Amino acid sequence: MSAIAGEGGDMAKKNKSGGNKRNDEDSLDLFAQLAATARHSRTLLSRQLLSCGLYAGQDAVILALDADDGMSLSAIADQLGVRAPTMTKTINRLAAQGFVDKRGSETDARLSHVFLTEAGRDAVSRVRKALRKSQRLAIEEMSSKDLKLLAKLLRKIERNIAAALE
Repeated sequence: MSAIAGEGGDMAKKNKSGGNKRNDEDSLDLFAQLAATARHSRTLLSRQLLSCGLYAGQDAVILALDADDGMSLSAIADQLGVRAPTMTKTINRLAAQGFVDKRGSETDARLSHVFLTEAGRDAVSRVRKALRKSQRLAIEEMSSKDLKLLAKLLRKIERNIAAALE
C-alpha cells in the first residue's frame, strides 16, 4: 500500500495557481487502505469471537439483542443494515448454536421475534471483551491525540459516504 498523508508522501500536488490539488491516485490508495483496514479489523475480531463460539457478524446481533431483547428479525436487519434473508440465516445459525430463541409474534403471524437465551446472555460479556481486545491490538502505540483525530476523520468519511448513498 502506498503511504498516506504525513507518512512518506504528499497527497497533494500544486496546481498552476499555487494551491493544492488532490492527486486522484493517492485518493484511490486511501480508499483501498480504508477497505483493507476494515477487512483486517473484521478478521482480527472474527478470530477473537471464535473463542466465544461465534462467527463474524453474530456479535452485532448478540449486542443488538442485549440492548433490545425480543426485536423482530426485520428490525434487527434494519438496525444492522443487512437484508432480511441474511438476518434470517444468521438468526437460524445462532438458534442452532443455542444463543437465541426465535418465536412467532403473538399479534402478527408474519413476524418472528428473537430473544437471547441464557447462553446468549452469557456471550454478551465475552463479545464485549473480544471487541475491547481487538480494539486494543489495533490501536497499539497510538497517542490519545492521534486516536481523537482518527475518530474525527473517520466520522467525516462515514458522513460523506452515507450522504453519497442517499
